[in-house]
Amino acid sequence: MPEPTNNYLADELSGFIPEDIATEIIANVTRGSTIMRLGKVVEMTGEKQKVPVLTQGPGAYWVGNGKRITASKATWIFPELEAATLAVIIPAPKEKLQDSPVDFFKAMQPETEESFAAAIDAAGLFNIDSPFKTSIYDAAEAAGNIVLRTSANFDIDASDAMAKVEESESDVDGFAARTGVKNIMRKTRGANGEPIYTMDASGEKLYSLPVGFVRKAAAWDKDKADLITGEWRFALVGLRQGIEYEILKEATLFTVTMEDGSPLSLAENNMIALKATMRIAFLVVREKAFAVLAPAAAVLRALTVTSAAGTASGDTAITVSPSLISGNSYRYKVADAPTLPKYDQKCITGWSVWDGSADITAATGKKIVVVEITADGEARGAGMATVTAKA
Repeated sequence: MPEPTNNYLADELSGFIPEDIATEIIANVTRGSTIMRLGKVVEMTGEKQKVPVLTQGPGAYWVGNGKRITASKATWIFPELEAATLAVIIPAPKEKLQDSPVDFFKAMQPETEESFAAAIDAAGLFNIDSPFKTSIYDAAEAAGNIVLRTSANFDIDASDAMAKVEESESDVDGFAARTGVKNIMRKTRGANGEPIYTMDASGEKLYSLPVGFVRKAAAWDKDKADLITGEWRFALVGLRQGIEYEILKEATLFTVTMEDGSPLSLAENNMIALKATMRIAFLVVREKAFAVLAPAAAVLRALTVTSAAGTASGDTAITVSPSLISGNSYRYKVADAPTLPKYDQKCITGWSVWDGSADITAATGKKIVVVEITADGEARGAGMATVTAKA
């Protein structure tokens, strides 16, 4: 597809953004995206590309989508990046159709760069609207590296998260954080009264290591994490050259809402939208190389579930502690080998309602999982016990 000419944008509704503008956009996206500043960025010459990576100690390493190997010592591996489509949509006045394509893209460049940087961070960090198979948060969760903020001192909790990475024989070399914790960092002092957060000509730092703040609220899941730490060379980002575009005139944008909460209809509001598309790859090579410092509410609280013989034959009496949080309710599941749900997991379908006191019919020796859910059915606490039923 050719690059646009200097005709009106209305005459060239799709194509490639001019190479000089696209190159500048990609360079600024690389600087604006936290995950790209901290991770390893690779320029891809094709849809797939292998990247040499030196392993760090024994453990499991991902070398492609769904492909995993185990290394027993430091050795070279060659993970394969596979490009996926990442698109952003940015509204604009309909009058822009009378601009030349070059003038239009220059005017839209700041919004395009900001939107791509936010989309890459959201997808790579938290799997939000992601075309990728892995994310940093999912990797840390799979490795058991979610640390709950329990101390009044941020530095102690952050250090505990760093320890998770170090225990797996990786070295922490940077942090990603939401802007909401910057104030906490500024106020926190080390044992000798020195600040743990500093800012100099080389950028913002935590414990003298680079920290990137994700400024777009939509790109950071504040319910899951305050801070992410790790050895970022194990987060690979692949970039294909070129940005494709399409001008939308009739679409309804459900990601953009009007004052009344309704989605933006371009035709009804005399607007158009730029849909820009990049080809990007992302792969977390080593799960244990990352850890998350999570707010207290983001970790499924542990419920102590006990089972004793019930009143009637075949029934069990279940007790749960701590007590139910106001507004929440219980669900349960009985099986041979059930698993505990994750935080925020919907627990409606396949789960039975329980009032917290009635006996439950279940066979002795089975496993019962009790989950505490919100009014929306999202898990907030869970526990498991082996069933003891009345003979």
